[in-house]
Amino acid sequence: MLRFLGMFSDRTNWKLTRNRVTETLEEVRLSGRRVLDLTLSNPTRAGLHYDEAQILKALASPQAMDYDPQPKGLSRARSVVADYYQTLHNIRAFDPEQLILTTSTSEGYSFVFRLLCNPGDEVLVPKPSYPLFEFLADLQDVRLAPYPLIYDHGWQMDFPSLQKAVTNRTRGVVVVHPNNPTGSFVHPHERESLNSFCREHELAIIADEVFLDYAHNGASQRSFASNQDVLTFTLSGVSKISALPQMKAAWIATSGPGVNLDPVQARLEVISDTYLSMNAPIQWALPTLLEQRKSVQQQLLDRLLSNLAELDRQLAAQKTCERLIVEGGWYAILRVPVTRTDEELTIDLLRQKSVLVHPGHFYDFPSDGYLVLSLISPQPEFAEGVCRLLRLVGDGF
Repeated sequence: MLRFLGMFSDRTNWKLTRNRVTETLEEVRLSGRRVLDLTLSNPTRAGLHYDEAQILKALASPQAMDYDPQPKGLSRARSVVADYYQTLHNIRAFDPEQLILTTSTSEGYSFVFRLLCNPGDEVLVPKPSYPLFEFLADLQDVRLAPYPLIYDHGWQMDFPSLQKAVTNRTRGVVVVHPNNPTGSFVHPHERESLNSFCREHELAIIADEVFLDYAHNGASQRSFASNQDVLTFTLSGVSKISALPQMKAAWIATSGPGVNLDPVQARLEVISDTYLSMNAPIQWALPTLLEQRKSVQQQLLDRLLSNLAELDRQLAAQKTCERLIVEGGWYAILRVPVTRTDEELTIDLLRQKSVLVHPGHFYDFPSDGYLVLSLISPQPEFAEGVCRLLRLVGDGF
């Protein structure tokens, strides 16, 4: 096999060996022990109730037997997404023509990167954040330039660092609203500063809003799909909105100064037409898939708020660890004493307590002392896992 390595592109020259946490997890499970998984991100395995009959019926639409290749996606499907923004996020007169359907937000990122960047151009991305960005950028020959989110009584965008990071090769700024895993929204004053920054440097905003509907205070958050100040691409989909990641239905919503939008939409349409990736059954089922949000989102909000309250209850009984402020999304960040690396702590937690968490470095935290916990794990498992975690850290292992 080694003789083939020279045939591969540099963009796929990733480290493909398993990390130590994954190896330890397999070792513990092979020993027969049950692992309490506090990293659960798959909602279909979180014990939620879905209207299975309606979902499966929608996927069997006879209209899906007709091949009607529409680069932006079927008009009916796009109209349903437009209605979601009009009714849930109060964006009046949202035009379905602003939308292009994709199979995932990852594909949406790829389309936007291809639209904005020549090989070697840069996109500014938040840190800490989701590690998938590196792979997406590699595949599109785009360089990532991180800008930090700083924590001071809550998470904030570091605009002085943004100014230092921008170069003549920078083409856009990624914001995750709310961020994964910090759970921090882009606040109104930050949005104003971000628009000003992007106007100054002629940059586009790429806004990832997959967790937008999961504000912990129950308040509706303003979507970047309404942003008219600068060219903005808003990415979302039913993976989180309706907790249906297996259905592969997402979209790009384009907004901004009207004079910019026609050439933008024309180019995006050609990119989408090249792939025509979303299949007909999913497009015809999209009304039903989005309708599922009305029941599943409340289940998830009840779950994550219950787990958050349980985490706070247990933290109140000790002085070793603390939870960072979180405003939305499915995750919580625990700050722990730095007695060893986060990876070593995670491995010890697996071996000694059979509990799985994510070490902070998975999300590019700048230093050790952070663990990331999923708030959608079943409540009994979450409570017991937190108890074991705090016991291990409190004992100083």
